[in-house]
Amino acid sequence: MNDPYAIIKTVILSEKSNSLTEEQNKYTFKVAKAATKIDVARAVKAIWGVAPKSVNTINCQGKKKRQRTKFAGRSAAYKKAIVTLKPDDSIEIY
Repeated sequence: MNDPYAIIKTVILSEKSNSLTEEQNKYTFKVAKAATKIDVARAVKAIWGVAPKSVNTINCQGKKKRQRTKFAGRSAAYKKAIVTLKPDDSIEIY
């Protein structure tokens, strides 16, 4: 995977991710399923120009969807990456 924009798909903006950003300087991204921690670190460095201190990845299952009384299927599964930066670094997302 060479294209950094193909590795990092979107930024996850939620209450939990915003509190992680403010308190611990951690940023949360939705990434490609085949991306490794090294791929994510290189993509963050290429896009924003900051070197990550650490990268954690999580495979998230899709939520079950119901149709009346039975389960009709699931939403799409995705991979999430939590990138920790050094205290003096930051990423301008908004």
